[in-house]
Amino acid sequence: MARERLKEARQKAGMTQQQIADKLGITLRHYQKVEYEEICGSFEIWDALEDLLGIHQRILRETINNHHDTITSQKAH
Repeated sequence: MARERLKEARQKAGMTQQQIADKLGITLRHYQKVEYEEICGSFEIWDALEDLLGIHQRILRETINNHHDTITSQKAH
């Protein structure tokens, strides 16, 4: 499962994965691993993504499952 929020933010910014990777100073494959949740990514990467995309990293880190679980638990209370 991809980090949909990160993917959406990148696409709304009109940027490709390669462009993001270049701005972060990492390889395309490294960025893809972050976006596809194969690796967590360093604090530095998330700080830079937050600055680059203008969205708090907590939102960028969300996955559809996390978002769904949050909504489900909020409705239960």
